[in-house]
Amino acid sequence: MRALWRIVGPLIGEEIRAVLRGFALTVLVLVMGVALLGVSGWFITAAAMAGLAGAGAFFNVLVPSAMVRLLALGRTAARYGERVLTHDATLRALSRLRVRLMQGLVSAPWRRLERLRARAVLNRLVADIDALDGVMLRLLLPGLAGGAVILASGLVLAWLVHPWIGLWVVCGYLCGPTLVFVAGARLARRPARRTEAAMQAMRSRLVDMVGAREDLAVFGQLDRAAESVRGAVARHAAARAEVDRVERRMGFGLDLIGTLVVGGALGLGATLARTGDVGAPEVAVGTLAALALGETVAPVRRALAEVGRMISAARRVAPALDVPEATGGVAPSGVLVMEAVTFAQGQARSLFAPLSLHVAAGETVALTGPSGSGKSTVLLMAAGVLAPVGGRVTLGGTDLARVTEPALRRTVAMVPQRHALIAGTISENLRLAAPEATDTELAAALEAVALGHVAAAKGGLDAPLGFHGAGLSGGEARRLVLARALLRRPGVLLLDEPTEGLDRATAERVMAGLRAALPDAAILLAAHRRAEIADADRVVSLRPFTS
Repeated sequence: MRALWRIVGPLIGEEIRAVLRGFALTVLVLVMGVALLGVSGWFITAAAMAGLAGAGAFFNVLVPSAMVRLLALGRTAARYGERVLTHDATLRALSRLRVRLMQGLVSAPWRRLERLRARAVLNRLVADIDALDGVMLRLLLPGLAGGAVILASGLVLAWLVHPWIGLWVVCGYLCGPTLVFVAGARLARRPARRTEAAMQAMRSRLVDMVGAREDLAVFGQLDRAAESVRGAVARHAAARAEVDRVERRMGFGLDLIGTLVVGGALGLGATLARTGDVGAPEVAVGTLAALALGETVAPVRRALAEVGRMISAARRVAPALDVPEATGGVAPSGVLVMEAVTFAQGQARSLFAPLSLHVAAGETVALTGPSGSGKSTVLLMAAGVLAPVGGRVTLGGTDLARVTEPALRRTVAMVPQRHALIAGTISENLRLAAPEATDTELAAALEAVALGHVAAAKGGLDAPLGFHGAGLSGGEARRLVLARALLRRPGVLLLDEPTEGLDRATAERVMAGLRAALPDAAILLAAHRRAEIADADRVVSLRPFTS
């Protein structure tokens, strides 16, 4: 449960006023419900006794009947206002929580992000945030409001009816449902986790099957993929059935507690009525108020079915909400310098011998070495997404560790081996880097990477692309990503094997176009092809680490 309480602060955040108003209306709804049934019971009992007393008895029916109508209409209006306020506040809070969660996610270490699957992450992100909407709507507000109303009703019953009846109602409705909730949450936690895991597996497998349906059909694996989805559905149904069984048992326990509280209130009232301590109308008020208070514990049953899912989601979300604050000044453009940098994973030895290099403005430096020697790692350190184990990286004389993230991204752009394109038009993919760029600027970027004629043949800037840039070959997709990087106009451009998949003539045109488009940029590239190395001003080779 600790993870849930860590979520409460970020979830409420700036919505504290709306939450407090919603809480007040929730309390008002419950109070009116208890008062409505209590007044109605008193009214009916008192009117019956007045009738039995004979025609000479005087009884004013106008005031209590007006109160009944006022409470009924007021309860309806308060319920409507409570739903509007609490749901609106929850939706706004969840929107901010999504942004905070995404900020925390993108600030995670690069190697961790590199292993993430976009579909699985998006699926998990959506599911976890959806699960957390119940923290406020079905757990926090109903629990606090219910407890407050039970205590207040106990005090009122102790004053209007008898202290013993008030004490019985408070103890019965506070202790009993709390024990049921704690026991039910423990029993439902494991099947709720299995339910959520099966749901995630079902969604991921279904999305993967739909996305790869052509390949699966060609290789005769479509039925096997469908069977995998059906297996996840079956596991979800079995786990959900177990959660439902726990919910039904705990619901029976809540109903039994409510019956005992109401029966006890009636029994105590009858005993006190025989001794003359209270009258029959007061007994009716106490009994019916105890019956109406059953509404305050009703949300416990629904929360039981979701608390396991909420806890699991909170445990995943809470650590990702810690976004490190950026410190330092603005990153200057200019010389990129690495001074005896090394990098190692965990306790392993360094990937390469201490590396020192500098890349001046307008200079191109090619980084060479065998596959796995650490070229991509050096680029990631230059981009500021990996911290060197030893040595120092500076940009224009400023230590990279002291540069703010926004300033660093304005100065440094990196094109890794794995490209990232979205389903949309060519212009929409390009404007991810420069939303305000004109069509002329987009066309110039395409020409610089020898992609202008390809885009024109496909329909120009408005040519549609599929998921992950479907509709372009591997080399064309890579060039589109290069064109997008040019639109940032970076002071330092980091390229990881930029001409992979291109023929030599096209590769030479691309390298020349990159330099022509960014004449003053410092370019550092991981290279293994002759066209890339030939275009460089200097070549630096990574050497293996020797102890």
